[in-house]
Order: sequence, then C-alpha cells, then structure tokens
Amino acid sequence: MNVLLIGSGGREHALAWSLAASPLLSKLYCAPGNAGIAEVAECVPVDSADHGLVLRFCREHAIDLVVVGPEVPLVAGLADDLSEAGIKVFGPSKAASQLEGSKGFTKDFCREFGIPTAAYGRFTDKAAALKYLAQQPVPIVVKADGLAAGKGVTVADTREAATAAIESCFSGAFGAAGAEIVIEECLVGEEASFFALIDGTHALPLIAAQDHKRVHDGENGPNTGGMGAYSPAPFVTAEITRRTMDEIIIPTVRGMKARGMPFKGVLFAGLMITATGPKLIEYNVRFGDPETQVLMLRLKSDLLPALVATADGVLEKFDLRWHDDVALTVVMAARGYPGDYSRGTEIKGLKTAAQVPGVHIFHAGTVREGGRILATGGRVLNVSARGKSVREARERAYAAISKIDWPDGFYRSDIGWRALQRGEQSGL
Repeated sequence: MNVLLIGSGGREHALAWSLAASPLLSKLYCAPGNAGIAEVAECVPVDSADHGLVLRFCREHAIDLVVVGPEVPLVAGLADDLSEAGIKVFGPSKAASQLEGSKGFTKDFCREFGIPTAAYGRFTDKAAALKYLAQQPVPIVVKADGLAAGKGVTVADTREAATAAIESCFSGAFGAAGAEIVIEECLVGEEASFFALIDGTHALPLIAAQDHKRVHDGENGPNTGGMGAYSPAPFVTAEITRRTMDEIIIPTVRGMKARGMPFKGVLFAGLMITATGPKLIEYNVRFGDPETQVLMLRLKSDLLPALVATADGVLEKFDLRWHDDVALTVVMAARGYPGDYSRGTEIKGLKTAAQVPGVHIFHAGTVREGGRILATGGRVLNVSARGKSVREARERAYAAISKIDWPDGFYRSDIGWRALQRGEQSGL
C-alpha cells in the first residue's frame, strides 16, 4: 500500500515509525514531516490546508490510504474531501470532528446522551461569564471553545485567576477559538488518556497512558501540549476500562451515529478517574501527543491493517496485541515554551543518545540543514524508552537525554512520578 501521513510532529514521527515496519507498506510519504520522519518516509512539501493539492498528490502517487495526524485538517474537513474523491482516509469527518473542535458541542453532547462529565456553562458574553463565575466554587476550569493548540485551558485556583482567563479569551488571546468559552467544575482524581479506534459503529479500546500537561516539575506552571507520558497507566484497571467503554465511549459512538455524523478514526478521551468512576474531561479526535509515542513503542501488532479496518468499518472482529513493557517519553522543549521560544538552535548528540538500550528518539519540531539538526518548534524532541518497569524506562530515557547537547532546550525531570509513587506505596 502507498500511504500518505499528514503532519510534522512527534505523534506523526511515532506513527511513521510504526507504519514503516508494516509488511503491507509499499511507500510512505509524509506531508510535510520533519528531520526524524525523513529517516523512515519521503517528506513532501504538500500543505494540508490546500485540499486540492492533497487530492492531486494522492491521485498522482496512487495513494491507498491517507492518515491524518493533527486535529486542524480534520476540523477543516480534509477527511470529507478525500472520501468524496474516493480516497480512503483514517480520520473523522468535519461534523464528527466537532468533538474536539468545539468544547461546547461536546459538553452539550454529553448532557444529551448521559455521558459523565463536569458541570458547566457556555458563554459568548464576558459579563454573563463573570456573573456565572461569581456563583461557582474554586478551583474552576476556563476553556476556550475552539482549537488553541493545547493552550486554551486554564485550571484556576482562585477567582482572580479565573477572571483573568475569561478576560484573556474575550480579549482575543486565542483568536476565534476564544470567542466562546466553557466554564466547568474542576474534577478531582487521577487524569488519564484513553484511546479507542472507532469505525462508525464498533469501538476497539487501545491501551491507556498518562500525560504530564504542566510545563515544570511537580505539575507547576502553565498547561502545555504535554511534557511527557507513560503507559500503562496503573490506575486504569480492567474495571475502569470496562466502565469507560460502557459509560463514555460506546454512548458516544451511538450518539454520533444517531446524530447522522458517525465517528470514524481514533477517539482520545481525556479522563478524570474520580471517586465515583471515570468522567470525561474532553475529547480529541486524533492520537494524542506525546501519548502516541508510548503507545507505538508498546504496540506489538501491525498498525497499518488496524487503520485500514477502521476506515473500512470492519473493526468488529479486529484485535491488537501489546508489549507488557512500560514505555515512557520525555519531551525536550525550546526554552521559553509554551510562550515565545528560540528557533533555529542546533541539537547535537542524537546518535549517541539513541544508542542507550531501549531508547528511541522521536522528532517533534526539527529540520535538517546540511549535516545539522535544528530546532524549529516549541516541543522539539520526544526521548522515549521501553523497560520492564517505569523506573527502568525512565532511567533509560533520562540517560539518553544526558547525552544530548542542546543548551537551548529544557525538560521536566519527574516524568512518571505518579506511577513511581504508587509503586512505592504498594511496596513494589
């Protein structure tokens, strides 16, 4: 099969790495890709925002499957245009992508179909939002309704912080994404990333992971797109998985089908495991980043036929196998991220770092210039490792980081701390 992968981040490098190992693959293209992806795929200068250009490329290169990595092209309807042209695509329609494209849409959807989530209010007017806030306890969560690159969510510990977040949204900090906001109850519990492949009717649960959203150690500082992740998430037990499927995922699949917008692709449920069970924080309509990096390290089965089965609507009898090992990834970001950050700085030592046993380095924001690797994004590298335990995987990842020469980068030093703490409390 000839496959076109859309995207340029760490998630796409992990997907490309996994797809490249498939015996079914004839040729893998990536648009636009990055320096790491270029090692396993042919990177092509095709702008995914130009749907006509994507369609033309697919026809000229006999593409059998398009895999859309990021959310922006999905929300813009790229999957619809590909499907209408008779090109097989892994990724939901524009209508179904509202599950990520509009937080208000998802909250109303949950209310309609009885899916457990936080209490909330939706607002397009600042005065009404502030009035609602005055009646709510803190901490409280303020979210820009639309896509904001993972930065439109504020968990406010004080009413003053919540007020500032509301004013920031309505002052244009997130552009059109902040023209409407959602204010919701702050759920308490363990946060988890839960994934399921969905073919419009059937759902196949994948393994869970735990992400680290805050930029600094100890869960301090602003939210980011994710500073690290590990899998498995020990508190996502078989019972929690069953309840998540029965109470959240399956009702969503049925509800979307009932609304005439069946979901086909991967559904990423951000969960809070509360004292009363799992509740939905938010949906994403694509693989997570950096969770995909640990999922792909643990995936034992061939990824490509799973994506094809999802697109073809034949997941009912499909299954996947996973390695028992723990996988952990640490994000190396450019100094200043998630605010203004430096660009074009050189990264050295990657080949040496990759020689640490069990380590694989996924590129998230890099470009090759001559013989040099340069940082081009905020999140730049995902230093990932497998091991028999969280401790072993973590030691390997940080050992590899110690060999990377990049003075303009930084990283959290405590990825996996919750799992380690849980293990110590259990005497493991």
